[in-house]
Amino acid sequence: MIKETVLSRSIRVMFVSGLALGMQAATAQEAAPEAMQKVEVTGSRIPTLNTDGISPMVVLGSKDIKIDGVRNVESLLNNLPQVFASQSGNVVNGATGTATVNLRGLGDNRTLVLVDGRRMPAGSPGTSAADLNQIPSALIKRVEVMTGGAGAVYGADAVAGVVNFIMNDSFEGVQVELNGSGYNHQQNNPRGVADIVAKRAATNPSQFAVPDNKRFDGRSKDASLLIGGNFADGKGNATLFFSYKKDDALLQSERDFSACSLSASAAGFACGGSGTNATGRFTNTKTNAVYTTTASGDPRLYNGNLDAYNFGPINHLQRPDERYGVAASARYDVTDKLRVYSNFAFHDDKSDAQIAPGGLFGNVYNIKYDNPLLTPAMRNAMSLFAPGDTTDVVIQRRNVEGGGRDALFTNTSYRMLFGAKGEVGKWSYDVYAQTSKVRFSGSSDNYFSKERGAKALDVVNVNGVATCAATVAGTDPNCVPYNPWALGAVTPEQLAYIQIPGQQFGYTQQQVQSGTIGADLGEYGIKVPGTKTGVGVSFGAERRVEQIELNPDGPSQNFDLDGAGGPVSPVKGRYVVKDIFGELRVPLLEDKPFAELLSTNLSFRHTKIDTGVSANTYGLGLEWQPMAMVKVRASHQKAVRAPNIIELFSPAGNNLYDNDEDPCAGTKPTATLAQCARTGVTAAQYGNIQDSPAGQYNYLAGGNPKLKPETSKSNTLGLVIAPMRNLTLTADYFDIKVDDTISNVSPTTTLSKCLETGDAAFCSQITRDRLGTLWLLPEASIIGTNTNIGSLRTKGLDLGFSYDQKVGAYGRMGLVMNGTYLKSFEVEEMPGEGSYDCAGLYNGAGKCGQARPKWRHKLRLNWNTPWQADLALTWRYFKEVDLEKTSDNPLIKGTVFPVESTLGARSYIDFAASYALTKKISLTAGINNLFDKDPPLTASAGTGVGNANTFPSMYDALGRKIFMSLTAGF
Repeated sequence: MIKETVLSRSIRVMFVSGLALGMQAATAQEAAPEAMQKVEVTGSRIPTLNTDGISPMVVLGSKDIKIDGVRNVESLLNNLPQVFASQSGNVVNGATGTATVNLRGLGDNRTLVLVDGRRMPAGSPGTSAADLNQIPSALIKRVEVMTGGAGAVYGADAVAGVVNFIMNDSFEGVQVELNGSGYNHQQNNPRGVADIVAKRAATNPSQFAVPDNKRFDGRSKDASLLIGGNFADGKGNATLFFSYKKDDALLQSERDFSACSLSASAAGFACGGSGTNATGRFTNTKTNAVYTTTASGDPRLYNGNLDAYNFGPINHLQRPDERYGVAASARYDVTDKLRVYSNFAFHDDKSDAQIAPGGLFGNVYNIKYDNPLLTPAMRNAMSLFAPGDTTDVVIQRRNVEGGGRDALFTNTSYRMLFGAKGEVGKWSYDVYAQTSKVRFSGSSDNYFSKERGAKALDVVNVNGVATCAATVAGTDPNCVPYNPWALGAVTPEQLAYIQIPGQQFGYTQQQVQSGTIGADLGEYGIKVPGTKTGVGVSFGAERRVEQIELNPDGPSQNFDLDGAGGPVSPVKGRYVVKDIFGELRVPLLEDKPFAELLSTNLSFRHTKIDTGVSANTYGLGLEWQPMAMVKVRASHQKAVRAPNIIELFSPAGNNLYDNDEDPCAGTKPTATLAQCARTGVTAAQYGNIQDSPAGQYNYLAGGNPKLKPETSKSNTLGLVIAPMRNLTLTADYFDIKVDDTISNVSPTTTLSKCLETGDAAFCSQITRDRLGTLWLLPEASIIGTNTNIGSLRTKGLDLGFSYDQKVGAYGRMGLVMNGTYLKSFEVEEMPGEGSYDCAGLYNGAGKCGQARPKWRHKLRLNWNTPWQADLALTWRYFKEVDLEKTSDNPLIKGTVFPVESTLGARSYIDFAASYALTKKISLTAGINNLFDKDPPLTASAGTGVGNANTFPSMYDALGRKIFMSLTAGF
């Protein structure tokens, strides 16, 4: 009879191929394991008895997941030092509604995610990366994280490595699991931010407030039911799984360090903000004078230190999320040589990302003298001196009456798989067909319509009544005049007219047909002379169809949503991938002096895509075990990543990028007039250009159908030492380089190169608006569409150890460590323009992005007591990182303020315990971030993974997490 493939007992104890972080340690008193069975290990398709892979691997078991106390799969992976933050529940401005994984910091689009060795589909029409929200944590048996590239084995996207989720698909009985968690936080006034907020609250309490201590917020709860049983006298098994999960929203206003959006200067931190403020910001284009208004409607000069809008507090720090899931699996052994199997998975996830209120974000409006909403003083300020006068005015005003802009995401996925596997003679085979689809719907609420805003501000006097000119002309009888000219003058009727939602609908779809055959040719006597183990082979073919479609409504497409950052363009594309692949494992020496084992592994894949791309990838691996306690392993991989549908076919449209400043803006520009003239600044504009208070500027983003594939080469060299039975030490060097990276030339690079050199190749990409800015009006932009640019290269060393020891009558203790030293992370934006190294640096608003510590580790001490209780103490550590501007490299060097020059090191201590109440019921509880450490703070977090003046997907930003889990079997 065909048996389920399982991990060997040795893997559960100490992973010679990587590291296990489990709470349980094997003991000498354990029952003898079942006979060893051939398994397929992540990174190879050849079934083998030896689970010590050639590439570095970290394995997380189901107990690791419980002890970690996190129920979001992306948070579980982000705890590993090999993983960098990507889309998560803490990403708000720039959220896609999905959760993704980013190995080695090379990007989630270069990390392949598998479920039981099968590829997952694109998570939504907005991203090609797999959505981890589709994977219920309660159903995970283990997670295998293999870094170092695996393109020849698994195909495209495995540039940085593979994350393979092995699910519990064979179960007998009934199991209920309940989980709950929340955060306890003391407002610690880190870096004096609470004091800064308190001072602003004294004069502006509507926007500034220091929050109270939190007893228990940011709650999360989930429940699952697992039912399974055998049938047909044990020939078959069917398993059914249901899950529900809900996360509460948490605003930035609930933490003192994020109660205002920070700015930095030589004097330290201050509360910054946005020029699109709550009281209105009116720029007279004739005089360039900037005003705000008062309760009486009279103007006063705008003062950024007092009038800028504190946009941070209303943003989500943790997005709310509600999720339902269903999974089913079945298998049946038709004969002892044939098994048929099937899997089904469904998930429905609803989340929303709230950011600061929308409103009028800087369009030019034609204002008339006879607008009765204007006071005489405001008319004079706007250069309206006599009947018939008109003036173009740039108006910025927050829709504080309507509330925050809310992006709602609904992703519903279906995944079905049918397959058969078995043996024909001495050959094993596995064939399957899988179809997956993700339906997406999204809405953007509380946005102003630019078209309606123009009508609502074009107001005339009709018998003393403010009336829209469009109403008088008969083009829009429903128009309601909008009044930003006096405080408290906006009414619900005005908002009902000017506010509109944006809608998006779409889907991603994937179809896979795949088959592999493999054998141990030693059964035919094919082996290297002098070896016991035969040559292993595996061959296969795969056909994969990828399809994406996104259909935004008219307002979203036409950039009618004011404050949306850019238009949402429709995307539609499809391509077919055909692969043939093979793998060969050749033991060269066995049981020889200084060669207990010497073996090589060769893999090859030929890929053909109907977009015209054809590529070959390969892998070479070597294992050498000179003695029982020592093993050396090495690998070389060549991988190819073809451009995905989004990168190829997304239409061009404006978007936002972060920058510290426009060097040509302000009353004292840092660039000369001659330099600024290269970017389109006139002599009259120089010294009179408004800079973006929020540090956000326009750039033109979009796809490129002429993209060619990325190519990568990865090399690993590892040493495994087991000097005694209960101790294993590992060290694995990695070097991964990606050439012809698919990205865009950073707008900041384009701008600086134009200023420095005047090269038309850069200067021609820059368009300033008629006011000279790079942000205020829609026509301002820097072209940054997709292209094949330079390269990425990362080098480092993974270190690990695992030790367990019996402690007499007190049970057994174990110590496990997983750490990564990041030697370099080099970025070459454009060939020939030089590169810069981001290892140990950060700048969420610049080029290096999120923090990249040179050292991270996770160290866990386990105690398996003889009293049905197990304890775990975990130390998570992040070395300090410096702002990229502290570098001597001229490509990223800049002005540094001491207050944010370094994000300090962080150590987090976690404690967890589990107790078996009965043989069928167990309780697990714990506290993460036991000492309630605040995250390091910066004014350069940017958007995306940067949020709340820090990087909350990396550092513990919400406080002390308390969790509890109850598992009951029947």
